[in-house]
Amino acid sequence: MNRELLMLVDAISREKNVERDVVFGAVEAALAQATKKLYHGEVDIRVAIDRDTGVYETFRRWLVVPDEQGLQNPDAEELLMDAKERVADVEPGEHIEEGIESLPIGRIGAMAAKQVILQKIRDAEREMLLNDFMSRGDKIFVGTVKRMDKGDIIVESGRVEGRLRRGEMIPKENLRNGDRVRAMIMEVDLTLRGAPIILSRAAPEFMIELFRQEVPEIEQGLLEIKSCARDPGSRAKIAVISHDKRVDPIGTCVGVRGSRVNAVTNELAGERVDIVLWSEDPAQFVIGALAPANVSSIVVDEEKHAMDVVVDEENLAIAIGRGGQNVRLASELTGWKINIMDANESAQKQAEEQQTLRALFMEKLDVDEEIADILIVEGFTSLEEVAYVPLQEMLEIESFDEDTVNELRTRAKDALLTMEIAREESVEEVSQDLRDLDGLNPQLIAKLADAGVHTRDDLADLAVDELTDITGQSAEEAKTLIMKAREHWFAGQPAAAAHE
Repeated sequence: MNRELLMLVDAISREKNVERDVVFGAVEAALAQATKKLYHGEVDIRVAIDRDTGVYETFRRWLVVPDEQGLQNPDAEELLMDAKERVADVEPGEHIEEGIESLPIGRIGAMAAKQVILQKIRDAEREMLLNDFMSRGDKIFVGTVKRMDKGDIIVESGRVEGRLRRGEMIPKENLRNGDRVRAMIMEVDLTLRGAPIILSRAAPEFMIELFRQEVPEIEQGLLEIKSCARDPGSRAKIAVISHDKRVDPIGTCVGVRGSRVNAVTNELAGERVDIVLWSEDPAQFVIGALAPANVSSIVVDEEKHAMDVVVDEENLAIAIGRGGQNVRLASELTGWKINIMDANESAQKQAEEQQTLRALFMEKLDVDEEIADILIVEGFTSLEEVAYVPLQEMLEIESFDEDTVNELRTRAKDALLTMEIAREESVEEVSQDLRDLDGLNPQLIAKLADAGVHTRDDLADLAVDELTDITGQSAEEAKTLIMKAREHWFAGQPAAAAHE
């Protein structure tokens, strides 16, 4: 019987062109599976076949677990204190075994063994094909549409299959069986049956890779695509920079008579591409990203990572774009929240901000409107600036003498101390379930506390724009945080219980 087993393994190995170890592993799995059926419960069985003689042994195994953890599966686990009575130096996470009677191969049932062996071999073949494919280092998957699967498209390249999910397709693109398709390889998930390569035609990375293939200067390192934002099938923006002064980044990406950018556009179902010059200066980068709109002025708010962009009435519709598309893509491209407004809206906002600042100075510094307005005109925008700018700078203000300056600085420091004490008291009111929420740090917790957000439910009740106003986060970050806060709603559990 042992000799017949070795001959069987050799024959299958040659026929299927897989390693003998893979076939031995399949036989061991089939024997273990059949042996398990002789026991009640979820036992753990291991079979070991000698690769040279074909002799095999069977073992029942128990996983050693810490005493305090307890047994989750008594049929296949043993507490450490009990295991040490059998093997003195055993540690948690190791297995202890005892030999049991081996099941004759003839009793397994030829069909069951064959199915296990063939499945193992198919898995091994599939893994070999995938490894060969991935070793080529391709970033773009090129294949033909093989079939539809629950709304997804299965794309075949040779004997390897990729899955293009509905949400990663270009809207209104009608792909049919036999159509040739190119898509970005986003990830490989070996746990997926059938098509383990996850593809996308809607991802910004796909457009970047298409440009890399069309523009040799990118591969040569003369040009670099810094970022990309897409509304798939409609419009996109890419930000480019040249590392060689002799190379025009925009013209190079466009190509002679638009040949290069048109090749990308044609691949993406007519998606129009704006090519923007990347700049280290965030304001300049945003101005370029909003093209073709002309910007009149721009105000940068570093704390909120936002910009107020002022355009004239003629450019207002262009800057915003149809359905807000232009400003949305510009915001995604640059990573800044962009507020588009006309001159009147800007003036009104500035007046409101000045009024807020005037009220702050009058209340916290205990000064009249005239002193508050002098500080505003001189460019002071916070109590911190009044308290800590170099003394000489404040002494240069003609309206203030040294005594006035010293008094203002003292009042500002006192006000900041009082506000900090109040803030700490407010933060102490923040519930533990909110403090424990993933994605929150002490700075964000303090901002939420200042705004009266003290519990997880308080956060969950906020709209995205409300949270961005409080924390200065991007809309995507705020949305993610709010959804985390709402998770216990969908689980049907109270917030406190979700963290116990």
